Amino acid sequence: MSKAVYINNISSFLPNRPVENDEMENFLGKINGKPSRSRSIVLRQNGIKKRYYVIDDQGKIKYSNAELTVEAIKKLENKDFSLREMETLCCGTSLPDQLLPSHASMVHGKLKGKPVEIFSPSGVCCAGMHALKYGFLSIRSGLSQNAVCTGSEVISPLLQAEKFRKEAEKTRDLEENPILSFDKDFLRWMLSDGAGAALLENKPNPSGHSLQVKWVETISFANEKEACMYAGADKKENGELVGWKEVDPDFWLEKSMFSVKQDVKLLDKNVVSLGVKYLADICKKNNINESSVDYFLPHLSSMYFKQKVYDELVKQNLEVPYHKWFTNLDQVGNVGSASIFLMLEELFHSGKLKKGEKILILVPESGRFSYAFAYMQVV
Repeated sequence: MSKAVYINNISSFLPNRPVENDEMENFLGKINGKPSRSRSIVLRQNGIKKRYYVIDDQGKIKYSNAELTVEAIKKLENKDFSLREMETLCCGTSLPDQLLPSHASMVHGKLKGKPVEIFSPSGVCCAGMHALKYGFLSIRSGLSQNAVCTGSEVISPLLQAEKFRKEAEKTRDLEENPILSFDKDFLRWMLSDGAGAALLENKPNPSGHSLQVKWVETISFANEKEACMYAGADKKENGELVGWKEVDPDFWLEKSMFSVKQDVKLLDKNVVSLGVKYLADICKKNNINESSVDYFLPHLSSMYFKQKVYDELVKQNLEVPYHKWFTNLDQVGNVGSASIFLMLEELFHSGKLKKGEKILILVPESGRFSYAFAYMQVV
């Protein structure tokens, strides 16, 4: 018999102080000493007003990805739960601190404590949801009594102007216009750092509310679509990726190969329609309609997509009015795999939730178009 699964606590950790829009280049620097041509356009469309970086205004890195994750996990401890009781640790991230060992292994190492099962899903924005699903399934199957699941990102060090110096010098040598290509510069003004953690258990909180996780579903359309967001690779004209191991090390610097890149045209064409259509299919299968949703939490990489998501929901006969939407993108930024944890954390501790209310989650991932969905009820 499958066990019920409850989220009994959610925490977050955002490094340093919030960075306002007009301060960003003070932290990230200017490529070739010149202001970015795309910064104002991207910021106007994405609607982000504040974000957090692990780098300070002197360019020093204050936290690693693993350290950031540990800080979020520690905040889960309270009178009802000690980390000494943790049985399963699931840590999702887009870019771990190193290629090996795994992210969860490094987080576990910094947490110390006792031996536990670990799981490190890879991916981009869905990595945190994959961590949540593994913890959910572990408890539901009876293999674990609890699981700590996280999503975290440390991207700001890769966004610093110094990381693109070699590429800028190369274009200048070739007498080209020495500016960064839009597929890289675009993301410098989109992404930020942070971590979130959730405690899943097989019993609800003895006092206060919990979120009963009804289901978590994921899907990939990589069989149909080429890579849209990538790092550590170069994209050929036919859409195929050439990985960093296949090219000369000099090319890594000349093309800023380890920077994160986004095919914006491919993103705009596919990311909303694929995900919302599949969400509608899932909701139909589970007899969920607009009246079955009290809070809709979509992970939006940019407010540019808000109207597009709404229009597609209407098209799929799953209209969820804006007053049911909950997002904090403008105040914390796009934190990739951590974003859904940051939204849930704020809502969970807001004092707004009432027993019986239901939460629908949509997390798109543009890497090669994957999606994660979840449905929860306040108990």
